[in-house]
Amino acid sequence: MTEWRRIETFGAPPGFNMGLDEALLLDEAAPPTLRLYSWEPDTLSLGYFQRFVDVPGTSQAGAVVRRLTGGGAIHHTDELTFSLTTNASDPVYRGPVADSYARVHAAIAQALLEFGATAELVGEVPLASDGEGTGMCFHKSTPLDLAWGGRKGVGSAQRRTRGRVLHHGSIKLGTSALEGAIATLGSSAGRPLDPAEVGDALVRALSEQFGLRFTPAAPTAAERRAAEALGPRYQDPAFLHRR
Repeated sequence: MTEWRRIETFGAPPGFNMGLDEALLLDEAAPPTLRLYSWEPDTLSLGYFQRFVDVPGTSQAGAVVRRLTGGGAIHHTDELTFSLTTNASDPVYRGPVADSYARVHAAIAQALLEFGATAELVGEVPLASDGEGTGMCFHKSTPLDLAWGGRKGVGSAQRRTRGRVLHHGSIKLGTSALEGAIATLGSSAGRPLDPAEVGDALVRALSEQFGLRFTPAAPTAAERRAAEALGPRYQDPAFLHRR
């Protein structure tokens, strides 16, 4: 079995969350890493290419950051956020980008079954959660997104650079006023869910799907220093409001 690290940073500040993802992406010596995390305070993350003025909900979140991946804005509250970072030559990500999304989302769908959600790739079917004018990721579906009950419940994005891959995403446990009537895992389970519980299920599914062994670990001192150095840029007004 291939060894991966499993890092948990629940309740972390938004700048640190984005800085650590970037630090893991840029460190060519870093081992393959699954990171499970959440946000404190609740945070709206803008896609890398989004215009600030095109996302009306920025004033309704506890904090705002800009991600280093594309796509729409996500309100990070009542969710499990995950990231996978590894070399682009890793079997999980080798080959066409779309194929790698499908492989990873198949594993996520397997994990969601533990909570009563039968999630499938959207394909070309329009969703009831689709909507215009909000700039929100969960209101705009793509064929590779995961949905159940006719609504989107998982969104993810990739960034590839220097032979490395960052794949991070959001698994919705509940919703918020910014995201409204989307698919949530808590509704499927019929009870409130803890991000760590869903993270355990995701680890089991990834292990089975790809033949991986996850070893609990913490970010190294160097990774923490890099995250703290990189993090402020993601909340810098010049970066947030850039066109």
